[in-house]
Amino acid sequence: MSSTILAAEGLNPLIPHVEEIILGVVVFLILVFMIKKFVVPNFEKAYAERTAAIEGGMKEAAQAQEEAKAALEQYNAQLSEARHEAARIREEAREQGAQITAEMRTQAQEEAQRIVTAAHQQIEAERAQAVQSLRRQVGELSTELASRIVGESLEDEARQRRTVERFIVDLEGSSNGSAN
Repeated sequence: MSSTILAAEGLNPLIPHVEEIILGVVVFLILVFMIKKFVVPNFEKAYAERTAAIEGGMKEAAQAQEEAKAALEQYNAQLSEARHEAARIREEAREQGAQITAEMRTQAQEEAQRIVTAAHQQIEAERAQAVQSLRRQVGELSTELASRIVGESLEDEARQRRTVERFIVDLEGSSNGSAN
């Protein structure tokens, strides 16, 4: 049994051989060197790019946020200015409307006064014309009547005019006396 134990000890699959250990360490060191030389720089480069991109994106986002805030403040200022301008324009329009209304009212009153004055003048002219026509008709009738009463012709124009005027004065005097 002792020889089987010795033989079994030399062939123990759980204990590696020294050559395998040395070869494993050399291959491991070569693998670590290759990873360190080729893989790690690429990872670091990708990590640095990603970090730079994230920081740049954050800076851009912060800058965009500042620009948006400035644009919003400018928009609010413009909106406030537009509201003030609109209020000023409304007030001017209201004032102009009141002024136009006052002017139109004044023009309408002036036109109405002009129309009334023209109507009074026309009425006065028509009244004067009617009085003139009535005087002439009354004169003609009175001379005809007087001719019939007196029995002589009152064809003489000067005499006729004096007679008519005297008759009208008498009529006006009697109508004023009866009105009083």
